[in-house]
Amino acid sequence: MNSRVFTCILCPNGCEIEVCHEDGRVLETEGNKCKKGQQYVEQELTDPRRTIASSVRIKGSFLPLCSVRLTKPVPKQAIFSVMEEINKAELTAPVRIGEIVIRNVCGLESDVIVTKNMERS
Repeated sequence: MNSRVFTCILCPNGCEIEVCHEDGRVLETEGNKCKKGQQYVEQELTDPRRTIASSVRIKGSFLPLCSVRLTKPVPKQAIFSVMEEINKAELTAPVRIGEIVIRNVCGLESDVIVTKNMERS
């Protein structure tokens, strides 16, 4: 049996959760103030995922960069591959919130979308 401490990031409480686990199975948790904490540590042990917020170059706008984000979390080990694809992207103004920049990035069933309206300069 292994023990590990996680800081839950799913709500503002930021609970320190001590987990006893074995072979990817949670045996016992201590310290979570809500059910989300239990779900968080199970996800972290079996399939850790992250979301990304970043920016891409944009031509023809007042600013040189446009903010983007993923539509759903991707496996933690894929973050660098996803960022490589985001760094290759370039937009041309105008763009609108929700516009897809990269569909199904790296085959991970998550899209990269625009998070800020950007007008032409």
